[in-house]
Amino acid sequence: MRSYRKNSHSQYDLKVHLIWIPKYRKRILIGKVSERTRDLLRQICMEHEVHIISGKISCDHVHMFISYKPQISLSKLVQYLKGISSRILLQEFTHLRKQFWGNHLWARGYMAVSSGGTVKLREV
Repeated sequence: MRSYRKNSHSQYDLKVHLIWIPKYRKRILIGKVSERTRDLLRQICMEHEVHIISGKISCDHVHMFISYKPQISLSKLVQYLKGISSRILLQEFTHLRKQFWGNHLWARGYMAVSSGGTVKLREV
């Protein structure tokens, strides 16, 4: 049986695959940068009550499969994930600032693929 998340007035099962890349697809997500990125993304998700089902940080992209609440739009959630992590990573790893101009670590845009089953409806 399928499990739904609940709040006071709704039940939901919103799941999405998210993928984004560093600017110029540079292979920077290695070692301590990769570890710190993972920790930051976990922290941001926890603050916004987002459940990380699975995820992987490769040297040139981030892949996350998440479940999120309907109170936050997906675009706003991605803005938090990319914006906060970019700002902190550029502050903590000064060598990244030399590779990325204009304080932008991540490339513009992202890929989002919804995931979930369909519900059969009966006609009344």
